[in-house]
Order: sequence, then C-alpha cells, then structure tokens
Amino acid sequence: MASLNRSYYCSFSILKINLLHITLFMFVVVHQLQESYAQQNQLAYPPNCDLFQGSWVIDPLHQPLYNSNSCPFIQREFNCQKNGRLDQLYLKYRWQPRACNLTRFNGRAFLNQFRGKSIMFVGDSLSRNQWESLVCMLHSAVPSARFNLTIIGDDVTFVSLPDYDVKVMLNRNVFLVDVVKESKGRILKLDSIEGGKLWTGIDMLIFNTWHWWNRRGQGQPWDYIQVGNQIYKDMNRVTAFEIALGTWANWVNTNINPAKTMVFYQGISPSHYNGTEWHEPGAKSCVGQKQPLSGSLYPGGLPYGLFELKKILRTIKKPVKLLDITNLSLLRKDGHPSIYGLNGRNGMDCSHWCLAGVPDTWNEILYNSIPY
Repeated sequence: MASLNRSYYCSFSILKINLLHITLFMFVVVHQLQESYAQQNQLAYPPNCDLFQGSWVIDPLHQPLYNSNSCPFIQREFNCQKNGRLDQLYLKYRWQPRACNLTRFNGRAFLNQFRGKSIMFVGDSLSRNQWESLVCMLHSAVPSARFNLTIIGDDVTFVSLPDYDVKVMLNRNVFLVDVVKESKGRILKLDSIEGGKLWTGIDMLIFNTWHWWNRRGQGQPWDYIQVGNQIYKDMNRVTAFEIALGTWANWVNTNINPAKTMVFYQGISPSHYNGTEWHEPGAKSCVGQKQPLSGSLYPGGLPYGLFELKKILRTIKKPVKLLDITNLSLLRKDGHPSIYGLNGRNGMDCSHWCLAGVPDTWNEILYNSIPY
C-alpha cells in the first residue's frame, strides 16, 4: 500500500508539473498572439478610417495606461492628481475615431519594434508633455525593466531601457531654428538650423513648434530676428513661423533617409483661455472644466498656425506624417492642469495637459501610425 501511495503521489506530482508547463506555455502563446494581433490590427484599417476625426466617448471601464503617482518621470507641473485635482471623470474619456477603432497601446510590442533603436521628441514643453506620457506608458508596461534617466545640460533628456536597447529622448528646441547669442544680443536666425546635428541618426523623430512664436516682453527669448543678412527688431510672427518651418522642411529633405528614419510632426496643441470659443462666454480660462465638448468639431475653429503648418508639410519631398491632434485636443477643455499645475492657485495653465490625460491619446495615435 505504501508503494502504491508513493506511486500515486509521484504520478500526481508529475501531472501537476505537466499542467504547470501547459499553463505557462498557453500563457506565452496567448501573450504572443495578443501582441501579434495588436501589430497586425494596425494595418487593417478601412479605407475611410481617419484616426483624427471622431469624438470623445465616456467609458466607465476605461483606465489610464499608467498611474501618475507611480511614474517617476512626470514633472510636477503635469501631475494634476498629485497637485490636488480631485475629479477623475476626465480620465474616463477615450478617443473614438469615426470609422474605425484605435488599437490599444501595447508597450512590449512597441519596445520590441524599436529594439536597438532611438526615438526623439524635438520641440517645446508640449513635446515634453508627450515625451513624459510615452515614457510613463512604457514604464507601466514593463515595470521590472531597467530605466536610466540622463540629463545633458538644459536641452537634452533621455530615458534608456538597456533590456531592450531603446532610447526615448527629448531635445528642447522651442523654435526648431537657432537662437544665437552675439554681441548685438540674442538673434533668432530663421534660416539657420545647426541644432539639427542632434537629430541625425535617430530612428524616429517627432517635431513640434508653435507656442513660443507669439511670446513678447520678458517671455520672448530673443532680441532680434535674422533672415539671410537682414536683421529685424521684429516681424509678423506668422511669417517668421512660416520661414522657420521652411528651413526645417529643407533640413528634412536634405538629411532624412526614409529607409532609416520615420518623421512625425506633433501638430498644434491648443490652449483654452477664452470660453466664448466653446459657447461659454463667462469662462475666462479652463478652470473648473470637467467634461470635454460633445461632437466632433470645435466651435471656435482651428488655430491659424495649423494651416501654415499643413502648407509647409505639402512642400516636403520626404515622408512626414502629421499627428493632426489639434481638433481632438480642442475638444478637451477639461484636460489642462488649470490651478493644479506648477504654480497652483497662483497660476493658470490652460496650455499644457494633465498626465495621465490627452497626450496619452496622442501617443496611442502615434503607436497606431507606425508601420509594423
């Protein structure tokens, strides 16, 4: 009987081990199929699918792709929950394109796609907003992976993931063209782009500039504008923006090898300081806004910078994908830090975005726009 019991116990143990192996095997297979489906599904959009046309829908089951209190890369100015924002309804809205669905971001699939490669966001603090969002999405997807943060001066920050040999970089360059200190003062050189030396060899570039072009007074980081040999005390800012974008477009045409590098332009991220634009004339800012606008169109129309941007993009011979996030972001008057930003109730930030929040959708659209 003792021998029979030992034999039964041994057989039962082998059965448990086999079941464990089968379970682990099935888990791996299912996980790989999910990642494969996520990648293949990105190529299966119907011809009439436009990821940028749609509306925000409330989804009680929708959860952010990361917890803002658990991500070590979010700056205080974007961490609205940590700064005291109590309402969370703005986190329950997801972007629903009109004729298709967004594939949910899969951090592991993304990292495997970019294994051995580098990604760089280039632009102002809205680029930082999107960069921090993406790094947090990746941190949540692979929390046990190693993340190394490196800061080089005031202009370059990057997170490297040695387990995947991936770098996600940020180059602060608010005009894309150069600002040079000379004896005369700080010169904004609209036809000079020496800063582009940092962008060569990067596998995916996401550019952005707009918000700094209308700054004046103490917030203006230049004293003169130069075009060719001509120096101006000032000029029409839209014209200056257009000339600078033309310089950037020439850089893309000259320096980008599409077989090596994908190029995206973030689009124009909007602000919400004037309630008359969304039929709420009593609102002088975004404070207290808890829901997005319904429908698909923003009553106040699109910012004029977007039309200049699209005009320049049409002249570029190399492939550049516009992340046309302007309209979908215009609908999110509820998504800004407002009094839950860097300066609290002494400030009013209706330009940047809470994290988690709207930039996560920008990155999901970016994810859906990458060819696999």
